[in-house]
Amino acid sequence: MAKNQPYDLPESFYDFAMMPKFNDDIDTLSNLAEQEDWEYRFTVSPHSKPILRNYVFHTYKRIAEEKKVSVSADENFCCWNTGLITPTQEPIYMLLSRNKIDSLDPYWHFSKWVRRGEWDLNRFPSLPEMAHYFEDPSVLVLDTRKELRMNVEHVVADNVERFPEPLRSLSSFGLQNIVSGARDAAWQRVQRNYKTAIPQYYQGQIQLLVPLALTDPSRADLALVVERYSDFYRAATCLTLDMAYNNARQLARPDRDWLVP
Repeated sequence: MAKNQPYDLPESFYDFAMMPKFNDDIDTLSNLAEQEDWEYRFTVSPHSKPILRNYVFHTYKRIAEEKKVSVSADENFCCWNTGLITPTQEPIYMLLSRNKIDSLDPYWHFSKWVRRGEWDLNRFPSLPEMAHYFEDPSVLVLDTRKELRMNVEHVVADNVERFPEPLRSLSSFGLQNIVSGARDAAWQRVQRNYKTAIPQYYQGQIQLLVPLALTDPSRADLALVVERYSDFYRAATCLTLDMAYNNARQLARPDRDWLVP
């Protein structure tokens, strides 16, 4: 394989850059950024701050698609906008330096996280913008006039392992009935307050997340993923709350009463 060049932006972050102390560097970023809970609530992860890890990986992927990486004139440094800010609202960038190990393919090696006002960024005549995920802002908001269509049998059959443990032993028919009732209640809830539906970015499109309360009407057990069509919405699948938060955090920090880390 030919060694990468400074303007190569592969899809995978690990093909783009070396970051041998990834876990330590993620901890540093969490301390530099505005305070936020980056841990899973319902899932056991082998990594510390798994939400932030995923945020960095997937934000880079979008940055690469949009080619929003600035390279210094001597091609010894590059940077990209993480989309995160410090407690004083200063944007945070990932700074990388040229990889000097010829036997390794990535052109870049992680250097450090830098605030917008730090001297290190003076190497770049212009600083890259943060990742952008949509052109039409209306996709972020649920149109409560449209109906929701759902293949309940399909959604249940494909996602049984994501349901609360006490429900997994139910018959398919019984679980479908519970999900159908929860879906109707969820849709009534978002019709009363469209802000309940939270946008997520997945495979190049914006979808909406709707709370699905299966065992307690005051608490969501799963997130129903809703796709927009011209005249209706379609329930595509359901996610655990940790999975849903991961996806939603890619766009923005969710400020809602049901989807929290």
